[in-house]
Amino acid sequence: MLRRNLNSHWKGIPVIRNFKRSAAIAGVAAITSVSLVACGGSNDTAAEGDNATDATNIEGLSGQTGQLVAEGATSQANAMDYFGSRYAEAVPGANLAYNATGSGSGIKNFIGNQAVFAGSDSALKEDKGEVEKARERCSGNDAWHLPMVIGPVAVAFNLDGVEDLNLTVDNLVEIFDGTITKWNDPKIAENNEGAELPDQDISVIYRSDESGTSDNFQKFLSAASDGKWEGEGKAFPQNVGAGANGSTAVAEQVKATSGAITYVEAGYAHDLDLGVANIDFGSGAVELNNESVNKALANVQFKSEGHDMVVDSKSLFASKNEGAYPLVLTTYEIVCSKGYDEATKNMVKDFLNIVLESQDAELEDAGFIPVSGEFADKLKAAVDAIA
Repeated sequence: MLRRNLNSHWKGIPVIRNFKRSAAIAGVAAITSVSLVACGGSNDTAAEGDNATDATNIEGLSGQTGQLVAEGATSQANAMDYFGSRYAEAVPGANLAYNATGSGSGIKNFIGNQAVFAGSDSALKEDKGEVEKARERCSGNDAWHLPMVIGPVAVAFNLDGVEDLNLTVDNLVEIFDGTITKWNDPKIAENNEGAELPDQDISVIYRSDESGTSDNFQKFLSAASDGKWEGEGKAFPQNVGAGANGSTAVAEQVKATSGAITYVEAGYAHDLDLGVANIDFGSGAVELNNESVNKALANVQFKSEGHDMVVDSKSLFASKNEGAYPLVLTTYEIVCSKGYDEATKNMVKDFLNIVLESQDAELEDAGFIPVSGEFADKLKAAVDAIA
């Protein structure tokens, strides 16, 4: 059977698909040359410019002009294209320069005063000194994690003749650690009754760069399998398969390799029409769609009170609610809670308010889940509290 076109509708539910917004204007796309910016003092040169007076589309904006430099997760690159275009429309004379280099690089350059904020699929690591270094970068103030961009991770594959593929969490652990090496392995076949699985080698493709997606996927494998997966961190184990740098590259590598499998943000998988596995998290195989993702998000918990909104990913990833798809990335915008100069603070708050006002159908078309309700209210309160 031919694999269905994933850029259609699944069972009447709009599919999460990747759509690069063509209206992203010149000057908004990520700029790779990044000037030095700082949280305090006179080095916040990213925020130079006069206050605009006609940023009236969204209420409460300062209208501060200039270039807002940010860096980080590739998972949210398409969302940042969209938010950047909205930012430029709402505040003439302001633009976003988002360099999608990966979560690890984003954190490094935020801490090193090379970016006003970082985009990261993982929270700052206290045991690696990142929390304290970020506090120093923010002139002695805490850095906050604001989960502004939410997108599911797909287990994407390229397997000729296979329309639907069901995989358990244990299957995933054993595929990515090299225990299962053939597509027709009995452990896979027993979950795919009637499917003609080929006697073909499985080609694992992983992120070769330091990636928040890798970090979260490993957290998921560990939490969902009760510790059967032993890897951790932004660097994926390199003893099985082949690596590729960035979300686009891993998706393209799977597209070019028969028998390949990877973990990647859903938008990238759908954009290349890759197969997307249904995953059995413990209560039956679940298809990745808006309904199943939202069912998982309904139970999101945070690790702390207040405005530092670190998601309890272990609890989320270990959930086994029927019909829910909890393999979801909550991509943080890591910002200084206090310590920016006045102009930079205004730009950060303007941009984040525009992000919150852009949780709409176009964002959904770009492969993401718009935040709403109590979740959005909590984010709004945090943005308002940046001092």
